[in-house]
Amino acid sequence: MRFQARSIASLLTVAALALCAGNRAQAQSTAAQTAGNGTYVVVDPLAAVRYNNRYDVSLGFAYDHMKAGPTLLQGANLGGLDASGSYWLTRHWGVEGNGRVYLGTSGAGINHDEPTGGAIKGPFVSEYFFVGGPEWLGPHNKHGALIAHALVGGVYGNFQKDLLGNPPSTVDFYNNQIALAAIIGGHMDLNRSAHWVFRITPDAVMTHYGINYPPNNKQFDVNFAISVGLEYKFKKKR
Repeated sequence: MRFQARSIASLLTVAALALCAGNRAQAQSTAAQTAGNGTYVVVDPLAAVRYNNRYDVSLGFAYDHMKAGPTLLQGANLGGLDASGSYWLTRHWGVEGNGRVYLGTSGAGINHDEPTGGAIKGPFVSEYFFVGGPEWLGPHNKHGALIAHALVGGVYGNFQKDLLGNPPSTVDFYNNQIALAAIIGGHMDLNRSAHWVFRITPDAVMTHYGINYPPNNKQFDVNFAISVGLEYKFKKKR
């Protein structure tokens, strides 16, 4: 009986020691897992941002305010797309090519002697820009950059699409034409990664449209435009 009691006591002691050891090991393992799972690894998506790319392209939704005629009182708010591409010669200087399309409706001049103003109301107008020129990289860091540009080229203005067969003089519109155009402004870039950039582009847009009916003159119009979109920087470096 004594031997049996001693044996049982010994077994209980061993079991207790094993249980304590198991609980201790489990507690250590749980602590290790908690420490491992609770570790916060900092990953900076902007760590690889560099301003040494050779090419970049951007595309954005665009807005432009313009007047479809030289003496027209009502303005037109047009929407469209703004696409550009850049080739960087040095860290600060590059060449940019830009194409834009703006579409919408415009107010029209009084087109016959009625209080309501006439049959032609809200005709469709559009502008198609193709310009290029230098751009300059200004203040910048890994978060973003300011880029200035001065672009010169042409614009095709389509003003006669919805005039019901009437000449543009009926509603004080310009004629359909290709005219001189210039865009001065720049980009405000917000980097999202080494390649992707959120871009806002405010500009002053200058056009030199004319009319072929009396007084047959041309004039410079300066209007405001802005676009919002994305830019992609290619991997190839200078």
